[in-house]
Amino acid sequence: MFAKKNFSPQEVGFVSSLPISGLAAFVFYLFTEEWELSLLLFVGLFIIAYLIIFNAVKRFVYRKIKLIYKLISQTKASKKEEFYYKNILPQSSIEEVSEDVEQWAVQHREELEVLRKNEIFRKEFLLNLSHELKTPIFAVQGYVDTLLNGALFNNEVNVKFLENASKNVDRLVNLLADLDEITKLESGELILLKENFVIQDLIKEVFESLSIKTRENHIRCFIKPGCELPLTVYADKEKIRMVLINLVDNALKYGKQNGTIEASAYKVDGKKILVEITDNGYGIAEEHLSRIFERFYRTDLARTRKAGGSGLGLSIVKHIIEAHGETIHVRSKLDVGTTFGFLLASARATAGTKQIFPANKQANN
Repeated sequence: MFAKKNFSPQEVGFVSSLPISGLAAFVFYLFTEEWELSLLLFVGLFIIAYLIIFNAVKRFVYRKIKLIYKLISQTKASKKEEFYYKNILPQSSIEEVSEDVEQWAVQHREELEVLRKNEIFRKEFLLNLSHELKTPIFAVQGYVDTLLNGALFNNEVNVKFLENASKNVDRLVNLLADLDEITKLESGELILLKENFVIQDLIKEVFESLSIKTRENHIRCFIKPGCELPLTVYADKEKIRMVLINLVDNALKYGKQNGTIEASAYKVDGKKILVEITDNGYGIAEEHLSRIFERFYRTDLARTRKAGGSGLGLSIVKHIIEAHGETIHVRSKLDVGTTFGFLLASARATAGTKQIFPANKQANN
């Protein structure tokens, strides 16, 4: 018993009462030599001392423990909780209380770490958003001020300045549209209109819609040989179109001249279709791979600013795929290229009609 680090109030009362009553009975026996009275005195003193010490320790220790529990819970106790504090809690051992406090401390350390990371993310987001907004706004302001100060009547520059101002306004509109899209995806307000469609047909449509950019960059887009067999998926066609456009556009921005963008689709297990977009561009350094889906995250600040875009494309891709109950993955190596891949559900028997699903409930569908 004496080797224990923590004692219950009962044990404290017993251990403390034993020497007190024993010493008193021994002294009484030395003076009276009446062992029967000494034994009776020992028992009586032991009981009285035990009750006094036990109740004193119990009241003092467990009042402190109750205060700790109330501070941990940080809520006003209900009648049931008050009954718990008063009648059940004193039965807990000091070891159990210590475990509860340690668990609470760990939980709060984790919460503080999450808050710290969120604060860092918030500061980075606001800084990047401010930069993204200032660049086109200042450009528009500069062109407009120049036109108002006389360039409006200079036929050599007025049209060019207006075209440049229009391009920057379009950039602002696209940025706000992308932010609105992400807000809807994160809040679960977006409704997915799921239907059956052939994924290769959609990929060809995306390649065709970006054909002007691909020709300008001398990049060839094609479906990987062996993946031409039509595969029907069950998803929101327009949202997946947005995913493919963002992935192909990303490959165009960071692809090499005379490079390639290859799309592929495979059956995985009869229930899923794997879709991949691969380029042979500059690639992404390993230290950036875990963060490329964050809003406004830039792997190469100068090059990405020059390439244009809102910096939200990959974040939108991630949210759309997650709204479908899947995850997107990336493989990349510098100067070799990058592959983005995601799974989609195989076709369902839906009699050709679209099925409507809230985006925040896709994991169960």
